[in-house]
Amino acid sequence: MSDTPVRPGRPSVRKLPQFPSAVRGLSPASALRLSPPSDTWFKPALSVVVASAVPHLTLLALGRLDLAVYSMAGSLCALYGHGLPYARRARALAGVVLGMAAGLAVSLVTASLTGSTAVLIAVGALLAAVQKVLCDATRIGPPGHVIFTFVSSAALFAPQRLDQIPGHLALTLGAGAFAWLVALAPALVRREGPERRAVARALEAAAVCAADPGPRSGNAVDPGPRNGNAVDPGPRNRRAAAAAVHAAWRCLLASGRPTPVRRSLERLVVQAEAAFAAPGPGAGAADPERLRAWAARTRGRGPVPMSPPAPGTADELYGIDAERAVLRAREGRRAARRALLRRLGPGSPLLPVAVRTLFGCALAGYLCAALGVGRPYWAIVTAASLYQANLTLSWNRALQRTLGNLLGVLVFAAVLPVSRIGPLALVCCCLFFGFAAEALITRNYWLGSVAVTPMALLVLEFGGAHPAGELIGDRVLDTVLGAAAGFLAATLVTNRRAAGRVERALDATDRARAAAERTGADPAAAPAERDRARRTLTASLVELREAGDTAAGEWWQRALPEQRLLAAERAGHRTLAATAQRRGPTAHAPSIGAE
Repeated sequence: MSDTPVRPGRPSVRKLPQFPSAVRGLSPASALRLSPPSDTWFKPALSVVVASAVPHLTLLALGRLDLAVYSMAGSLCALYGHGLPYARRARALAGVVLGMAAGLAVSLVTASLTGSTAVLIAVGALLAAVQKVLCDATRIGPPGHVIFTFVSSAALFAPQRLDQIPGHLALTLGAGAFAWLVALAPALVRREGPERRAVARALEAAAVCAADPGPRSGNAVDPGPRNGNAVDPGPRNRRAAAAAVHAAWRCLLASGRPTPVRRSLERLVVQAEAAFAAPGPGAGAADPERLRAWAARTRGRGPVPMSPPAPGTADELYGIDAERAVLRAREGRRAARRALLRRLGPGSPLLPVAVRTLFGCALAGYLCAALGVGRPYWAIVTAASLYQANLTLSWNRALQRTLGNLLGVLVFAAVLPVSRIGPLALVCCCLFFGFAAEALITRNYWLGSVAVTPMALLVLEFGGAHPAGELIGDRVLDTVLGAAAGFLAATLVTNRRAAGRVERALDATDRARAAAERTGADPAAAPAERDRARRTLTASLVELREAGDTAAGEWWQRALPEQRLLAAERAGHRTLAATAQRRGPTAHAPSIGAE
C-alpha cells in the first residue's frame, strides 16, 4: 500500500523550458521497469497484517464486520515510520494516527450533513491537497498522503449519521493505538534496528564509492549523458554515498541518548564518511571489501563490528554529542518548528503541488460524477496518487497507477467468488492482498497496485455484497478518468518555484562550503566545529541535488543555472575531500563493543 517514491533512473540537469528535453524523460519502459525489493519490505507488510488482523477478527467475532472500514483506517497507520528510530517513530506515528482521525472526522461530518455529490467532491479534493502538503512538509515518507486520501475520500461517500460518528472515530483511534504498538514492538527485541540499517546502507554506499570513485581531477558531478556517450558512474556513486551518510547521521541524531551500540554505529559512519569524502581504492577505511563486511555484520543480529578509529574519530563523536544536545534543547525544537513553518509558508515550493492536487482531484471527481459514477472517490484517490516531486515523476506514476489498477481489477474479478464463501474468507483475502501490496510495491508501484486494487474493492464487501459488474466498471472508469484528469492538472499548473528552490539551495551550499573551508583552515577552530561544518556541507549538497533533480523534471519554467549547479557540486565535494584529509591524527579512544 506504500506510495513508494520512484526515483529517476539517471538524474540530470537540463535547461528548461525546452519542451522536447522534457519529453525525453517520459519513457514508459523506465517507468514500468522492476527494481530489486527494498531491504525492509517485510516490516510494513507484516505490521499492517498484524495491525489489521486483530481488529478484523474481533469485529468478525462480534458480528459487526460492517464496521471494519473504520478500524482499517487506524490499522493502516502501521505502514508509516519504519525507517525512523523508535523514539522518533513513536512521535511520528502518534501524529499519523491523529491526522488520520482528523481527516476521517471531517469526511464523516460532511457526509452526515449533505448528500450533494458536488460538495462531497470539493471537500475530498481540498482534503487531498491539505494531506499532500502536510505529508511533504513533515517528510513522513512512504506511503505519504495516499493512505490519508483513500480513507477520507471513501468515508465521504459512505452513508453516515451524526450520532454514529463518535463510535466510528473511537474504532479508528483504538485500531490506530494498536497499530502504534505493533509498529513499536520490535524495539523490545532490537531497539537500535533502524539505526543499524541506516548505517549499513551508508557503509554499502561508501563501499561502492570507494570501489569506483571516478576521476580524481575534482570532477565530482555527473552532468548526465551527452550525445549518447556512457557516463562515468563515479560522481553518481559519490552523491549516493553522501546521501546515505547524511541519512545515517540524521537517524543517529534522532535516536535519543547514546548507547554502546549507537556509539559503535557512529564510529562506523565516520569510516563511511571518510571513504566517500576522499574515495580511493586501497587498505584501511576506504577498502571496499572491509566496508561491505562491516555493513553485513551491522545489518545482522550479532554485535556491531568494532572498527579501528579513523582520524579525528574522538573529536567527531564529541561534536555529534554536542549537536544532539542542541537538537534536543528547547531552542533546537523551536528551530525545527520554524523550518516546518517555512516549508508551509507562502513562498513554499509545495504550493504549486497543492494547487495541482486540488485542481486534479476536483476535475477527476466531477468528470466521473458527470458520467454517472455514484461514488467517484476512487477517481479522487487516483488523481491524488499521481503527484510526485515533479511532472516527469508524475507521468511515470500515471502510467504505473493505470496499469496496476487495470490488472488489479482482473485479479479482483478472479478472487471475488472465493471472498464470498464467508466472512472469514473475506477477511483472509483482505489480509493477503495487504501483505502482497507491501511485498510488491517496492519493486515498482504498478506491481503493488495490482494487489492494492482488489484489497480496496474487497473492503467495500464488508458492508455487504455489491454487483461485481458495477464495481469493476466503476473502478475502470474512475482509474482512466482520474489518471487523465490528474495529469492534465499537473501539466496546466506549472511549478515555477522549483527553479527558485535550486537558487536557494545553491546559496546555502556556497555558504556551507565557505564555512567548511574557513573552519578547516583555522588552526584555532574546535575539531567539533570543523566536523559540524562538514556535516552541514554534506546536507546542503544532498539538498542541492534533490532540488536540481526536481527542477529538471518540470516543464515550462525559467532556465536552470546548470553550470553554477555543476560547479557548486564539484567545489563542495572537493572541499569535503580536503577537510577529510585534514582531520588530524588518529584518535586512540578505545573502540566500544556493541552488545
